[in-house]
Parts: sequence; structure tokens; C-alpha cells
Amino acid sequence: MTKMGEKTLTNKERMLAGQLYDPVQGGLEQEREEARILAHQFNSCFPTDYEKRAQILKELFSDDSAEGPYMEPPIFFDYGRNTTVGKNFYANTDCTILDVAPVKIGDNCMFAPHVSLYTASHPIHHERRNSGYEFGKPITLGNNVWLGGSVVVGPGVTIGDNAVIGAGSVVVKDIPANSVAVGNPAKVIKTITEEDKKYFYKKELFELP
Repeated sequence: MTKMGEKTLTNKERMLAGQLYDPVQGGLEQEREEARILAHQFNSCFPTDYEKRAQILKELFSDDSAEGPYMEPPIFFDYGRNTTVGKNFYANTDCTILDVAPVKIGDNCMFAPHVSLYTASHPIHHERRNSGYEFGKPITLGNNVWLGGSVVVGPGVTIGDNAVIGAGSVVVKDIPANSVAVGNPAKVIKTITEEDKKYFYKKELFELP
């Protein structure tokens, strides 16, 4: 078994550490089943049963998550408990988070419909891949991140504070803070500045509150 220092890692610890692990050993199947049951309960709620939906999300997410995340059904998680969300988290419909490795989402993050975060990966060589072993790399989103519709974020990616990812983008490399990135693979096309803040308060566009 793999060792970290003097401690032999369990199968689950290897998974969370980004090492090869067996997804059907060490109780992981049961944990995934529990997440699917919670997601099914959430997706089956009556549309106005906000209290029940909020309670299910509280059970689903990591204990370190902030109170009051809001998600529109349907949702899907591998584990749920490996995902931490900050304050004022909002995800529109059909959000998928494969959290075999930790997913950390900062404060005031917004997801448009059909956003997917994939920490999970497999060996590239077919013989290793066919062995059934897999691995994951963490995903980190800073504060005030906005992901557009159908954005996919791949394993090991960090997206900095205040970044905006355009609809349909596939993010496979880190995106710096205060950036707008679009495309497949996503590339930075501009830096967000104070001028962008002023633009949306021009009188000819919007009346000031």
C-alpha cells in the first residue's frame, strides 16, 4: 500500500490524496450510494419545498460548508461530502460534481445551467485504465466566480477570485483571478478592471438604484 510518511494510507485516503485507488473497495460504493439517495430525494422534492431541499443539501455537503447554498434540481454528486461551498452559493439546473477529490467553492459563486466539475480521471494507457484503478485531482474556485452555461472544469484546476468563464468553455488549466476566459480549451481573453464596474452603471444602460 502507498505510504505518506510513516502512515499507510487507506483506499479512501489515497482517493482524496490524488493517488490511484480502487473505487469499489473500502466502503466507497456505500458512500456513493448515500450521495445518490440524497440527490434523488432532492430532485424529487416539490418545487416549492425549499426547506426540505435546504436540509438535504446540508446533509450532502461537507460539514465545513456555509449555510444556505441554493441549487436548482436536478443535481448529481459522486460523494457530496467531498465538496465544500462558501456563502451565497447558487447553481442553476443540472449541476454535476464528481468529487472523488476535494472540491472547494468560495463565497458568492454562481453556476449557470449544466455546469460540470470533474475531479475524476483515469490512467491514459489502456492496460492501466482497464485495471479499474482511477484517481482524482482537486478543483478550487475562489470567491465571486461565475461559470456560464455548460462549462466543464477538469481535474486539478484552480479558478481565481472574481473570474468569469464563458458559456460552453472547457477549463483544463488554471485561470487567474479577475479574468474572463472562454473556449475549448478555455483561454483568458480579458482582465476585469474598475472600468467594467463603471460600464454597467452608465445611465444610458441602467438607471442607478
